[in-house]
Amino acid sequence: MVCGRPGPAPQTEKREWFARLIAQGVSNSQACRIVGVNRKTGKRWRHGRTITSSNGKRLHYPPVINVRKREISPRYLSEDERVRIADLRRVGHGVREIAQELGRSPSTISRELRRNRDQGGGSYRPFTAQRMAVERRARPGRGKLIRDPQLRGFVAERLGKRWSPEQIAQAMRVQFPDQPERHLAAETIYQAVYRPELGGLGRKLPKVLRTGRPRRRPRRHPEARRRGVLPEMTMIDQRPAEATDRGVHGHWEGDLITGACNRSAIGTVVERCSRFTILLHLPGGRHTADAVRDALIVAFSGLPAHLRRSLTWDQGSEMALHGEIARALGMPVFFCDKASPWQRPTNENTNGLLRQYFPKSTDLRLHDAQRLAAVAAELNTRPRKTLGWDTPAARLALCG
Repeated sequence: MVCGRPGPAPQTEKREWFARLIAQGVSNSQACRIVGVNRKTGKRWRHGRTITSSNGKRLHYPPVINVRKREISPRYLSEDERVRIADLRRVGHGVREIAQELGRSPSTISRELRRNRDQGGGSYRPFTAQRMAVERRARPGRGKLIRDPQLRGFVAERLGKRWSPEQIAQAMRVQFPDQPERHLAAETIYQAVYRPELGGLGRKLPKVLRTGRPRRRPRRHPEARRRGVLPEMTMIDQRPAEATDRGVHGHWEGDLITGACNRSAIGTVVERCSRFTILLHLPGGRHTADAVRDALIVAFSGLPAHLRRSLTWDQGSEMALHGEIARALGMPVFFCDKASPWQRPTNENTNGLLRQYFPKSTDLRLHDAQRLAAVAAELNTRPRKTLGWDTPAARLALCG
């Protein structure tokens, strides 16, 4: 793909102005009105476009938003720094003043202004400079699997036998003990499977992996801001010690099991000491915050106060109304740490048992309240090894 020259200066200035407004959270329509361009133009700027000029060259205009920025070393100038350089340059600051303001070397600023001006020695535009710098950045070279047909065949053969990339990576160290250049990390094999252009492997290979996914599931950066955090959560480390050692009845763990495409759900609540299970019927399979709130209040209202000491849940959005639940039942709600299901071990184990009755990828709306009560009764009257072959129902009955 060939990147052509930017448009006329006034239009380039408008595009950069538009990009700044969008980055500040201004809507597309409002940003177009402020800058003075048609909404269709703003939409093309927002999402990017590629056009073919009259001479046959392809001109690419990258989107101003919705592009996951590639993380680069902080020793390179960032887009924000380039915006700052342009602002300081516009008000008349010299190279050394700009360098002092940004904490950079004067030679870095001088080189930036010299290299990344508009073609023909024009003015310095930060977003154009950022694009030019990115285009000059070195591209990745050919991978080991492309360069080494024997190694590529070794990997492909074992993938065909449904070996995992980790197993293959370990086998390479056994097969080629004195050739460290032929040792690959499991992640390298995963990348080669999902991106054949990097490894030269067949495009049907993702199907032989255990997940069978045609593409990789995106992973959130560990430092990325998490959306939808529940307000005023009380975390599990503040839960009473008596709940941890299972010495006192009345401490519960809860969660949802979901059906096909997460379109239906059943609430599951388990008492930590007795393993007594309550299943929450959610009409229509709706697992919204208000539906879960109502189901919990109905289920626990009939229990005596000494059996409503605490409830522990994960950080799912279905518990957004946890404050109302706590006030209605006089039972504090505690939350597990992010991605820590082992902090609800009793509930997780029970959910595994419940999958015998409610398999994954089925429609859980088919099960009415009577069916849920029957399943819960069956679990609660089943002898449990962890209870000395007593039943959950008998254990809970002992404490009234």
